[in-house]
Amino acid sequence: QVQLVEAGGGLVQAGDSLRLSCSASGRTLGTYTMGWFRQAPGKEREFVAGMPWFGDSTNYADSVKGRFTVSRGSTKNTVYLQMNSLKIEDTAVYYCAAGGVLRSVIPDQYPYWGQGTQVTVSS
Repeated sequence: QVQLVEAGGGLVQAGDSLRLSCSASGRTLGTYTMGWFRQAPGKEREFVAGMPWFGDSTNYADSVKGRFTVSRGSTKNTVYLQMNSLKIEDTAVYYCAAGGVLRSVIPDQYPYWGQGTQVTVSS
């Protein structure tokens, strides 16, 4: 079992930055790929960024490349999503997820999910 808890969402203006965190726990955490997804109202959940728990191979959705960075904390079981140059279209509930398929962008391939954190970007 893997438990995930997100934090760091909020209301910001376009162009601002925000950092989300995902605190993870679980005995076999090192075997998983960590992913960030988001879901806007009326839209399907979409992949944002991901990386293996061990390793540096990151992948990003085209819509966030160059603006978002996924990383892992050095001393804690935490994964971060640094979001810069936020746009109104980035408004969504952001979820942290853990799955077994490296570089997967498919939500169904992630069996473990956090509760989500709301990010709202205003003009």
